[in-house]
Amino acid sequence: MTTTSPPTEVAGAQPDATPLLLADAFSGAADWIAGHRDALSAALTEHGAVLVRGLGIRDPATVGTILHGLGATPVREREAFAPRQQYAEGVYSSSAWPPNQPMCMHHELSYTLGFPSLLLFACLTEPDDGGATALADSTAVLEALPPALSDRFTREGWILTRAYGNGIGPSVAEAFGSDDPEAVERYCRTNAIDCAWQPDGTLRTRQRRTAVLRHPTTGQRCWFNQIAFLNEWTIDSEIREYLIAEFGPEGLPFNTYHGDGAPMAEETVRTINAVYEAHTTRRPWQAGDLLIIDNVRTAHSREAFKGPREVIVAMGRPRHPQAPSQNAEVTLP
Repeated sequence: MTTTSPPTEVAGAQPDATPLLLADAFSGAADWIAGHRDALSAALTEHGAVLVRGLGIRDPATVGTILHGLGATPVREREAFAPRQQYAEGVYSSSAWPPNQPMCMHHELSYTLGFPSLLLFACLTEPDDGGATALADSTAVLEALPPALSDRFTREGWILTRAYGNGIGPSVAEAFGSDDPEAVERYCRTNAIDCAWQPDGTLRTRQRRTAVLRHPTTGQRCWFNQIAFLNEWTIDSEIREYLIAEFGPEGLPFNTYHGDGAPMAEETVRTINAVYEAHTTRRPWQAGDLLIIDNVRTAHSREAFKGPREVIVAMGRPRHPQAPSQNAEVTLP
């Protein structure tokens, strides 16, 4: 396709599948994206994600320029669950996560009160095998969940507990931008997080969040959370047993609960992940690819991989739903 014609879907793509758009980026990746901004926006609204191939993206700076070209205000990551390298405002490396361990389906920073509604994933180096950023439609997932399960989470929301400073996951400073206790406590108060410093200097937090959101453009109800991904039952059994033995059940780096505080049954987590898997689509990465994701409409995962893999992440268009103290389901502004 040329830089003067609108994007088109590859023949044979299903109506509800992520469209693959072919770009002619002789004028530069950022310029091509800016020139096709309206068409990309329409495709993103219809499908929830768009894969653009042929841009030849080679560095993190280009990803930041593309984010600005889409008119998206960058989102600074807070409360990260794994360390990242920051390249520019809103532009990061992928989360540090063992390559042989998959990352379950989730919505980026869904446990924060100011999460990004737009995500860009750019592949600089494709893996030798595996490593796809797989996708799942959150409206379809919500509709496919057992009604008793989805109704309970809609009413109650979910609770995330975290432990910082024990050498597992990000440090307090990496998560909150400061290790000053007053600054951390101030952040927690502002963001509806209960926090408690432990005698050994570690920090434990607890926050209740919504599980279902209405999309700001379409009004669709979306399953929007990290209930399954950040639950103890998704941790490899040997690692989980070690962590519990070392730090106790309350000292796990992260865990999730029902909104009323009840523990999450392993079967509940398995059910959620099974529904995700039934609604997952995936395409192998090619170097230079750009994947644009509506973070409310579409969940994403990272599959295990072999060989080198460098994928840059950009976050933009912050959304601020109401605090979950009133309703378990909210409408985004």
